[in-house]
Amino acid sequence: MPAGTIMTLTELRYIVTLAQERHFGRAAERCFVSQPTLSVAVKKLEEELGVALFERSKSTVQVTPMGEKIVEQAQRVLEQSSVIKELASAGRDQLASPLRIGAIYTIGPYLFPQLVPALSQSAPQMPLYIEEGFTGNLRRKLRSGELDAIIVALPFTETDVVTKPLYEEAFEVLIPADHPWAEREFIDKEDLLDERLLLLGEGHCFRDQILEACPAISHKLASPNNTLTAEGGSLETIRHMVASRLGITVLPHSAIGTGHYESGLLTSRPFREPAPSRTVAIAWRASFPRPKAIDAVTGAILRCHEALPETA
Repeated sequence: MPAGTIMTLTELRYIVTLAQERHFGRAAERCFVSQPTLSVAVKKLEEELGVALFERSKSTVQVTPMGEKIVEQAQRVLEQSSVIKELASAGRDQLASPLRIGAIYTIGPYLFPQLVPALSQSAPQMPLYIEEGFTGNLRRKLRSGELDAIIVALPFTETDVVTKPLYEEAFEVLIPADHPWAEREFIDKEDLLDERLLLLGEGHCFRDQILEACPAISHKLASPNNTLTAEGGSLETIRHMVASRLGITVLPHSAIGTGHYESGLLTSRPFREPAPSRTVAIAWRASFPRPKAIDAVTGAILRCHEALPETA
């Protein structure tokens, strides 16, 4: 490194984010700075280091081979700087500062409305900063220190991250209340092939879990004449589509929400055993120095789950 070069954590965060986004505009937006500010800072760092970290063209940004190595090391430095901040905060009351927690899209909307008030009772001095995202994005933010803990569905493994299973959640079939299946006590997985099935779009792990539980659906999706499946952007959208009689769907028990509609538009039925389900877990960095905060959140999540009504 040239003599006199001083790198700041901010500059390291810029190059790590740019390497992830491969786009100056998106990287600047994530770093809450203007695009020129980020561009000038990255160029300045390259000049100080005497190496090109990125190849720039009009449409894309590529990381150079040397840039890959430097960005990887910068990621480690950012993770360690986060540990320093956490160690300092751990010297204070572990339940006296905000906890940053993320959850996947198919858990967050149904857990957070119960979790926030539950935690405000057991740890009133520890407000939650919450966000939702795909597993991959939450994984990255956990590693970078942007999040302290994440709620995901297993399997989930990550180096230097502790993962603790919380509870098992059954999948159920959501149907219009006047659907012929409403007369049944259980639904066989294979029967899903006979109905118009509404699924989440690609990228959602819950979609993958449904396809894993019923592999024949994957063949239906791959068919060029497929008219028996449709996609929605969220479980809420899909639930509305079922209420509008556009098809049926499979939801985790916490997202069934049949009581959200008047006049009994929707009902749900469990699968016949062995029924598909998912294991919900919490994950946090092994170096995170506020174990009491994790314990408080874990306890509150379990209380929220136990308060859920049983399957009809």
